[in-house]
Amino acid sequence: MRSTAWLASAIGALAIGACGGGDGLVPKASPDSAERRPSPTSTSQPAQPDEPDKEKLDPADVKIVRAWADTLRRGDVRAAARYFALPSIVANGTAPIRLKTRSQARFFNRALPCGAKLIQTEPAASGFFIATFRLTERPGDGECGNGAGGTARTAFRVRGEQITDWLRVQDIPPGPETLS
Repeated sequence: MRSTAWLASAIGALAIGACGGGDGLVPKASPDSAERRPSPTSTSQPAQPDEPDKEKLDPADVKIVRAWADTLRRGDVRAAARYFALPSIVANGTAPIRLKTRSQARFFNRALPCGAKLIQTEPAASGFFIATFRLTERPGDGECGNGAGGTARTAFRVRGEQITDWLRVQDIPPGPETLS
């Protein structure tokens, strides 16, 4: 029961930061309740296009993430949760959380307030790729609010046609405008 209550609190915190809302001050999970894993984008320097450790994108992995996003955007939380491997790691402004049961995967997906349309992907290190989404409203429990129309970036790792890692990464701020 204790782990279920903790998961509910953690997912609630995830929902606060999921669609650009809040100020990024999401409570951290306690060290004994979440396995910490390095983020694929945790370096202090921006990734260079010709980095040797970046892998090429596997179109099949992108297809899985696109199908997951399309399914969640339609409001089918149960089907969206089936795209996640068990166990899998998720982090949406918190320390990484290990989802061990299908019920936890459903809870995580239900807690995401926005739907999302995949608009861009780019390779990242360690078998990850970064997906950029256009946020949308979705049927069901989600309420995207003023996050709708914005973008969100997530690092994914897919193995065996299932999402093993879902890690929210910082959106890239718009570059300085140039005067013509």
